[in-house]
Amino acid sequence: MATRTWTDTDGANFASDAGQLDRLRRLRRLSTIARMMDTAIRIPGTGIRFGADSVMGLVPVIGDAGGALVGLYMINEARRLGVPSHKLMQMMGNLAADSVLGAVPLAGDLFDVFFKSNRRNLGIVLDHFGIAAEDLHRR
Repeated sequence: MATRTWTDTDGANFASDAGQLDRLRRLRRLSTIARMMDTAIRIPGTGIRFGADSVMGLVPVIGDAGGALVGLYMINEARRLGVPSHKLMQMMGNLAADSVLGAVPLAGDLFDVFFKSNRRNLGIVLDHFGIAAEDLHRR
């Protein structure tokens, strides 16, 4: 039986591959969350899509706070992935606009349907890593 030895280069490549796989897994999770929050449901016959953020926003205060917490999770995950602070601030601005304007009764609910902060923030993260959204879920 032959034993295989690993050189430092092989170990570095393995660690690099493992790191890339972990990053891809985390980016896929962010993509799934953004889809569920912003575009999970399509209104038949129209191009209008909405998600859990719009539905949760119908519940005063609690719904908008819940949506903001999910958005903060996504921003924290982006921070852990190494997204630079100026892009994190842009993401915070998107989330703040969604949270503040979405909290306005009636008009805010309509705003939530058309302003998709989670998808915008996912776009910022994917742009940072140079990944197209279509390529994220390819096998």
